[in-house]
Amino acid sequence: MDLSGIVAAAKTPPPPPGASYVVEADSESFEQVLAQSVKYPIVLELHSPRANAKELSQALAELANEAAGAWLLARVNVDTNPQIAAAFGIQAVPAVLGVIGGQLAPLWQGTKTKEEAKAFIAQLLQAASANGIVGRAQPVSVDASAGPDPRFAAADAALAEGAFDQAVAEFDKILSATPNDPEAKAGRAQAALLARVATIDPATVLARAAAAPADVEAQLAAADAELMGGATQLAFNRLIELVRNTSGAQREAVRVRLLELFETVGPADPAVLKARRDLMSALF
Repeated sequence: MDLSGIVAAAKTPPPPPGASYVVEADSESFEQVLAQSVKYPIVLELHSPRANAKELSQALAELANEAAGAWLLARVNVDTNPQIAAAFGIQAVPAVLGVIGGQLAPLWQGTKTKEEAKAFIAQLLQAASANGIVGRAQPVSVDASAGPDPRFAAADAALAEGAFDQAVAEFDKILSATPNDPEAKAGRAQAALLARVATIDPATVLARAAAAPADVEAQLAAADAELMGGATQLAFNRLIELVRNTSGAQREAVRVRLLELFETVGPADPAVLKARRDLMSALF
């Protein structure tokens, strides 16, 4: 299991403020846009002003920009590009499809809430990762009027330099002032995870955990390695089982680590939602 790519990605500078990952595609640009699906996933939104689905369009744009290039949103107005809708056999809009490596993956038809859409797209990203499509899109445009949040400047700089422990300290400073800041909590969890795994050998860590199922520290390290390797559900299941089999301070330490991993993955991820339910069952 090679973590170098993940660690390198963490060192990549964050996208500029106001970056947009939404492109308006038409019959002339459509094939060129979809050709990029060999590098990163494309979410294709077929829409019409007549469909009264502005909330869905807004939610998709927000999700695309929040993902910061993990996928690109390509929007097609079927009223002005009916041949594209006909090519896909779309009878009603809005309709949303995924494109991975040039292959279509129907997602849904009709409207969805932002959280529902995020869950569908999370599945698309998992499929893309399984097929080795893990590149990042460049911003389509940048809003020059959007300024950076100065609170995160020091933490972002530390991450870019690979100074993960320093990044944790910088996020802690933010959280001391705003304890419930979701962006700071997620950033701290991610930086802490990277600090723990940057120098480990995953195979050794997993072997040690297999040989010592009662060793809490070994199991915590194994969960980190599994999460970084993409085995999210295995990592969660490992720690939930550890919660069931520990008590007192050990159990609390495992619970806290599990909550940190939830922050790393994202609170709306389907695996996190399931694991939260399983954790409640394990605790009570």
